[in-house]
Parts: sequence; C-alpha cells; structure tokens
Amino acid sequence: MRRTVWGMLAALFLITATGCTVTTKDPAYVPPAPLQPMEQLEKAPLADAKTFSSGADVLSFITADRTIACSLTSARGEHLNLPYEQNRYSDAANNRLPIVPVAHCELASYPAPEPGDIKDDCAGTHLGYLGGVALLSPDTARYGECRSGVTSMEGTYGPKGSKAGTLTQLPVLADGQNLERNGLRCSAYNGGVACGNVSAGVGFFVSPKRYELIQGPAKSGQPPQQEGQKTP
Repeated sequence: MRRTVWGMLAALFLITATGCTVTTKDPAYVPPAPLQPMEQLEKAPLADAKTFSSGADVLSFITADRTIACSLTSARGEHLNLPYEQNRYSDAANNRLPIVPVAHCELASYPAPEPGDIKDDCAGTHLGYLGGVALLSPDTARYGECRSGVTSMEGTYGPKGSKAGTLTQLPVLADGQNLERNGLRCSAYNGGVACGNVSAGVGFFVSPKRYELIQGPAKSGQPPQQEGQKTP
C-alpha cells in the first residue's frame, strides 16, 4: 500500500514539474458543420499547382482514401485531355473545336444518377447512363455518362480493382486543400471532392455515398428576340 501511495505521489510530482496538463473531451462539444461546396472552394487555401502538374497543362490528383481521382484540364467537344485514360483530345480532326477548361472526376464507388440528372439518351437506347463521373465546364455541371463498363477508378480501386496503373501514381490532394486552373477549382473535403467555378456559382460535390450538382443562380429575363425583317 505504501509503495502505491509513493508511486502516485511521484507521478503527481512529475506532472507538476514538467508542466504537463491533462485534458478531457467535452461530451457536449459539437463540431461545426462542413462548409457548403462553393464556400469551401472560395475559402480553402490553394495548394502548389506544380506538385500536381503532369507537364501537359493538366493538374491531376487523387484523394487520400483512393476513392476519387480528378483532373483540372481541357476539353475539345466531348474529348477530354486526361493523362490516365486513352482519349482523342489531340487528334488533328479535333483541332477545329474550341478548347474549354473543365474539371473531371471519377469515383471507385458511387451512387446512381437521379432521373432528373440523366442528360443523354445513350444513342437512343436510354440504357447505359451510369454514375461515377462528374464534369464541370465554366457554366454547367453534370453527373454521369453513357458507358458500357466501369470507370478507370473503379477498375483500379473498386471492389475488383487491379490496384495498378497510372492512377496509382497520382499525387494526393490533402483534405481541405484547393487546386485552381483557368478559373475552375477543386477541393478535397468532407469525404469527397468539390469542384466549381466560384464566380459563376456553378459546381458539383461527389463522394462514394452522394453527389450534388450546383447550377448557379437562375438566369433571369427572356432571350432577346430576333429583329424582324425590315421593309423599305
């Protein structure tokens, strides 16, 4: 008994001498709610873009949990310049198409698109519009695409993924960090990724469990009418 008392006194003396304090968790503490996607994109600090550059004017990253990979890149029509997928972006036949900045994300597991978000009839079949891909242009955001197989992320990090290939070499964007290219931003946060055009109020949030499309303020007013033919 005496030895136990002396041991307790010695521990108390050591804590006092070293200035250590013992903290306890407040059971009533409620952490603040995550920021809304566009607010996160506006306020989060920007990461050094050089770390994420592929050398072809493309910024690519993967989340720390290896569930989402994204690129801030360019599109010519439907052709995207993605460093981890075969594409026809550089084909000479597409040189006549305008170059548009885009943000593109793929998921290893994902929710299905809501019926109102299906934007393609898949060559008239109305079949094969799948989730797992989100695309942002300067004025629109969409979720899902027509395809017959899995996303590249699903093929790499999905339940039957290979865990090999180009996607495994992408740098990790730390939670809470932002990347920006040509007016578009992406941020890893809240268990997913938000991408958006902050100035236009357009963007998306994607995660393995849910997604959100942000289409910006409603456009007011009617389109201008064409001027009628004048008679002499």
